[in-house]
Amino acid sequence: MHIHILGICGTFMGGVALLARELGMTVSGSDANVYPPMSDQLEAAGISLQEGYLAEHLQPAPDLVVMGNAMSRGNAAVEYVLNQGLPYISGPQWLAEYVLKDRWVLAVSGTHGKTTTSSVLAWILEDAGMSPGFLIGGVPANFGETARLGKTPFFVIEADEYDTAFFDKRSKFVHYHPRTLVVNNLEFDHADIFDDLAAIQKQFHHVIRTVPSEGLIISPSEEPAIEQTIALGCWTARQTIGIGQGEVQAILNKPDGSEFSVSYQGQHQADVGWSMLGEHNVSNALTAIAAARHVGVTFEHACNALTEFKGIKRRMELVGEVNNIRLYDDFAHHPTAISTTVRGLRANIGERRLIAILEPRSNTMKMGIHKDSLAASLAEADQVILFEQTELDWSLSSIAEQLGDKASVQGTIDDIVDLVSQQARSGDEILVMSNGGFGGIHQRILTALAQR
Repeated sequence: MHIHILGICGTFMGGVALLARELGMTVSGSDANVYPPMSDQLEAAGISLQEGYLAEHLQPAPDLVVMGNAMSRGNAAVEYVLNQGLPYISGPQWLAEYVLKDRWVLAVSGTHGKTTTSSVLAWILEDAGMSPGFLIGGVPANFGETARLGKTPFFVIEADEYDTAFFDKRSKFVHYHPRTLVVNNLEFDHADIFDDLAAIQKQFHHVIRTVPSEGLIISPSEEPAIEQTIALGCWTARQTIGIGQGEVQAILNKPDGSEFSVSYQGQHQADVGWSMLGEHNVSNALTAIAAARHVGVTFEHACNALTEFKGIKRRMELVGEVNNIRLYDDFAHHPTAISTTVRGLRANIGERRLIAILEPRSNTMKMGIHKDSLAASLAEADQVILFEQTELDWSLSSIAEQLGDKASVQGTIDDIVDLVSQQARSGDEILVMSNGGFGGIHQRILTALAQR
């Protein structure tokens, strides 16, 4: 069977491509931008890539066209598919029919922390000898790949609430039919497709409706948006987690979250020492531990596995160090995620100076939806540099004004690199936050610091 994937270089669709290839299918694909690291993974798997969306990419006709959710009417390839009557399907629906059917699906949903929690959960199951399949929106260092079929019925999937396709406006996760469902948190995001929090809650309730009564839903205790969603109707057992609260609890042994104890129903189970930082990652770990327990992994084994967890690319990833100046790359793009990331690093580095560089790049950020909470999320940094692109619908100057003298707005990446290279000094920590490539700024700053 030959499938052609439109939008193949996104992390989700790239993962679909890798799974299809592992199933023995012939896979080709096209994207507006064919770029690493996904393009490297795909080409290594023997998948043919083409740049742009041209009708000739679909000649001769594949057996099935799989469409990413970035595709829209007016796209030349989409119009060709429709006009020629070629069979087509969305990525999530393809996944449901060809991969997830008859599997024990462990779905990790929520506004933040999906990639980390999915990666931790997949690693715990792997360490327990369960060889799970997975599809994750990042590259877990323990695996070095975003997706694989696995050798057992267990499949871990990062369950995104973003819409499925131009012809299916339900959230992706509605297709997955999980037996174990994690809801990490629930906040307003994706303002380009959701009008308000209630619209997002509706989609989360749709997926809750699909979990069997003998399954399990795992979520933080006492989070209002989740409690409201559960109150719409829930027919499945639920387990709560939290730092100092919930059935599965963590007690921080170090304020940066690198060491903590785990208890269940008030009884101590095990201690954890790992490489991740921040209370948000402790919560991510707790949900992964609880989900792993649902498929038979003991608390002790899960906690021991965390000591060998190596992290995920672009999640507080140490990119390099020059002259005792460390530079990190992080995907944070929502005020809550930005705040927990900054606070986690601050708790770890103590009095070292923290320089935070932010590119507000998500559609929601560009629309200015989160502008009232953005300054507070950056408050614990010693210096803040904001990158104002021409695509922004609003000015970042108001954020800089709230932060005072420690903040500045820069209009080009060159200006940011120059500013950091002039002001950074030995002992500083530089945190770069963006959900895109940020023009290769990480290496450019390291190079400038080395040449200084």
